[in-house]
Amino acid sequence: MTDSNPIEAYRAKFISHLEQKIKIKEPQNLYEPINYILNLGGKRLRPVLTLMTTDLFGGNVEEALDAAMAIEVFHNFSLVHDDIMDDAPLRRGKATVHEKWDINTGILSGDAMLINAYQFFEGYPSDLFKRLITLFSKTAIEVCEGQQYDVDFETRDDVTIPEYLKMIEYKTAVLVAAAMQMGAMIAHAPENDTELIYEFGRNLGIAFQLQDDYLDAFGDPKTFGKQVGGDIMENKKTFLYLKSLEYADEEQRKSLLHLYSIKPKDASTKVSTIKTIFEESGAVADTKSAIDDYTQSAFKALSQLAIPEEKKQILMAFGKQLMERTV
Repeated sequence: MTDSNPIEAYRAKFISHLEQKIKIKEPQNLYEPINYILNLGGKRLRPVLTLMTTDLFGGNVEEALDAAMAIEVFHNFSLVHDDIMDDAPLRRGKATVHEKWDINTGILSGDAMLINAYQFFEGYPSDLFKRLITLFSKTAIEVCEGQQYDVDFETRDDVTIPEYLKMIEYKTAVLVAAAMQMGAMIAHAPENDTELIYEFGRNLGIAFQLQDDYLDAFGDPKTFGKQVGGDIMENKKTFLYLKSLEYADEEQRKSLLHLYSIKPKDASTKVSTIKTIFEESGAVADTKSAIDDYTQSAFKALSQLAIPEEKKQILMAFGKQLMERTV
């Protein structure tokens, strides 16, 4: 696929496919919320990666569209249920499904989305179907495990950095990695290359989530689309928080532990105090450094791929663009 901006070309192709596939049907109260969440926009990062990877390995992008749909529908299913668990009011700047409808609708429409995601693999030849579905199921259960770790960490005071990194790997990075590996599988890439592209996606996914943690605290509310400071309000033990605890002096440490044990009605003072500690302790600088480290690890896996250099450059440019985002 050639275009002055290939990312936009993949995204446009995917959105066109999505619009053909997603229709409101009966019962409307099941399908309207599905249509709503899938049309809220977002970066379409994961399906774009599936299409891009298929293309980079010389496959037919058309054949990757249904796998890309499976990835996007699953991702959005997980957001609908995560938003219920987090009691989040906003998603991409708009009301979340359970706020716009109700919790029961969010649960049931989410369930239907998970089943729909599997249905998108049904058109693939049996050998490829088995490989795709095996990877997808492994990834889906890891995402659930990651979400449970995330929930558990809210009430634990002894979360370690390695535990946190495992949680974001499962909750976020493995789906990015699987999206890319599926693209390579559809293009019939050699096994070694499908594993390397998975590693590229996994490391980039961890970097992406660390960047998300940073933007949650320090992003611009106009561009970020979610409630800035939401993680702090929910007492989430992010990388920023854990690094602050590691570096903070005794007074800052006591203040952090206290503020993360309460949920005041007016959270603005809590958020601003904690952000100051994040900056003064050196946690912000360390988070930015970790983002860079994981990005470099992704590029190292990329360098070992048996594809032409100009194709590697497309993926490298994509990785850099992702790490410079403000949304």
